[in-house]
Amino acid sequence: MSDFPGVSYVMPVLNEADYLDEAVASILAQEYDGDKELVLALGPSTDNTNAVAKRLAEHDPRIILVNNPQGRTPIALNLAIRASSLPIVIRVDAHSELPADYTKRGIETLYRANAYDVGGLMDARGRTSVQRGIAAAYHSKFGFGGPAYHSGAPEGPAESAYLGIFRREVFEEVGYYNEELWRAQDWELCLRIRKAGHTVWFDPDLKVGYYPRDTFASLISQSMASGTWRAEIARRFPEGKSLRHDIPPLLLVGISAGLIASLLEPAIRDQSSKPVLFIMKVLKIVPVLYSVVSLCAGLSSKAVGTKEKLLAACAFPAIHLPWAFGYIKGRFCGAAGTVDKGRVK
Repeated sequence: MSDFPGVSYVMPVLNEADYLDEAVASILAQEYDGDKELVLALGPSTDNTNAVAKRLAEHDPRIILVNNPQGRTPIALNLAIRASSLPIVIRVDAHSELPADYTKRGIETLYRANAYDVGGLMDARGRTSVQRGIAAAYHSKFGFGGPAYHSGAPEGPAESAYLGIFRREVFEEVGYYNEELWRAQDWELCLRIRKAGHTVWFDPDLKVGYYPRDTFASLISQSMASGTWRAEIARRFPEGKSLRHDIPPLLLVGISAGLIASLLEPAIRDQSSKPVLFIMKVLKIVPVLYSVVSLCAGLSSKAVGTKEKLLAACAFPAIHLPWAFGYIKGRFCGAAGTVDKGRVK
């Protein structure tokens, strides 16, 4: 291996006019002595994203633009990878900002761990109070639970990787991103890498600044689409099923039953038996208990100030409940055609 193998950064881009300048700047400013190129796969944006991208490309020959008329993330990634040429492929995101040593550290880890895909920690942050509250929910273990790239874990082998630092040859061996999976395509690619006998590795020192959705409406849309596609993964792959994925749907059922019980109990109290009334009283506790836990988790989160802590508390149901609804829908109906309406105008 060369001490500084060349790096191709690949980025899907859709409706990212407010974030693209900073994301690209953080990539071009990487403290890394190897060759660099950045391929932007431009979807059919409805803002001035493509104009921003063209301006950036005109000022730096390392930036390559490819068209992605369908606007789907896996198609964008495959187009960008095929248009690139250097031996290391690093997936980047228009909502992310790389620390200056990200490339150097990531490639060192790739070879030190004898891995074929390396990912790090999603360091959620915000520009507004709402976005900072949502970012605090991302960091909380109550927010997303299992994935190491949200709340952290010791360094070691992983099921999947956030973004991803790849040896180019892995795509020739196991194939490119599955274009049928509009979301969760990174998990499925990592599954193929692991089945080929290669290692996917998590390095918590690789922290990527990430800007989550900045409104609750867009967060709800994102969460619902994520849950639906996670269910599609569970439908297709035995390895994609996990007991932790069943917790949000059970929670949604419990909260819904509790709210229904609260509405029905006064009307049927005199006609119902004691066991039925007892069950209804127990069900009524579920939404109250969830609200209390969400509030406590928000107040104990990394958010700064009471306002942002309360916003974090509000973000938890905007993450959990739409995800659960999407997961139930996806398990029964599949995810075909499901898009994140918070991004696609």
